[in-house]
Amino acid sequence: MIRRRIGRWTERLRRRLDRWAERIRAELRRAFADEYSSVEVSRSFALGVFITMLPTLGTGVLLFFLIAWLFERVSKIALFASVLVFNPAVKWGVYGASFTLGTLLLGPVEGATPTAPTLSAANDVVIRLVVGNLILAVVAAVPSYFVCHRVVKAFRAADLAIVESVEGIVERDEDAAEE
Repeated sequence: MIRRRIGRWTERLRRRLDRWAERIRAELRRAFADEYSSVEVSRSFALGVFITMLPTLGTGVLLFFLIAWLFERVSKIALFASVLVFNPAVKWGVYGASFTLGTLLLGPVEGATPTAPTLSAANDVVIRLVVGNLILAVVAAVPSYFVCHRVVKAFRAADLAIVESVEGIVERDEDAAEE
């Protein structure tokens, strides 16, 4: 009985995940479609990467909604897709790298050690974290623009080639039907 319940539960979960994955695929196809130019999609994704890399403590998503509402030519799908890349599990590594980079640039925090942090050093720790985050955000956003731009252009070129080949087949079938 328990085995059947687990089987039904996993089957429902699998179907739910399949629907979710198909929705994501459909939205990505829609994002790559001609609604937005490849530059607009790439800018939107790069902006999302930049914001997602910052230590916003979850408020970055609220900023995404504000940007999507304020600016018409922002690809909402591309903007929100950046969260898939820099999700909460990845963010801890980003925070660690950001603090390390900030410490390398600004020097160590006086009076604080990894084993004995002090509240009096909190401002210095936050400054190093933000400085490192800003640098890493730019370092991640710039290449993400170019990678996204190439992916969108390649997707559209492949999609266009498929449409042209299908149109050729359909036209030949229509010509044969008319004869």
